[in-house]
Amino acid sequence: MLTGLEEKILQCITMYITQNGRSPTLNEIGQLLQIKSKGTIHRYVESLIKKGHLQRSGRNWRGIRLTGEQDRKWTVLPLAGRIAAGKPIEAISEQYEINFSEMLLGPGRYVLEVQGDSMVDAGILDGDLVIVRETQSANNGDIVVALIDNNEATLKRLRKKGDQIELIPDNKSMIPMVYLADRINIQGVVVGQARMY
Repeated sequence: MLTGLEEKILQCITMYITQNGRSPTLNEIGQLLQIKSKGTIHRYVESLIKKGHLQRSGRNWRGIRLTGEQDRKWTVLPLAGRIAAGKPIEAISEQYEINFSEMLLGPGRYVLEVQGDSMVDAGILDGDLVIVRETQSANNGDIVVALIDNNEATLKRLRKKGDQIELIPDNKSMIPMVYLADRINIQGVVVGQARMY
């Protein structure tokens, strides 16, 4: 059984990890819950570790992780059915689950916040979060994180043309950028997207 404050702290940590992709520090937990005593937070986090709801790797508080069962609770959601975004359809309840950890999480995955509107026609808006699979290769048509001249990174659709690479915005008002292939390093391929409302 968890005390009321343990439950609050666990929910705070879970939401922080969900939104930021990393665990909060003790100071950040205190700020979010308006608890001034770092010692109190430390004591309750240690209690959650002992009770098996959290685990800690390394000495840094950013190494706090949700345990397997707790992690599953926040990465698997019920698929309740389908909803029309056009003509209404019959409401049918289904009993499936969507496991976001299998779809989006895993080794070599990271999240980037999108700035700008060059990918709006692909449904990627300013402020959206994209989930990226780290890789140095990509196929034509993939949405990639491309590093130009080892200096500037951009999110664009990839097209290889001989010894050139075209980085194509998904925005009709913008034109593609064309570079010699040796000026471009692929950093990853977009595998998912999230938008908070």
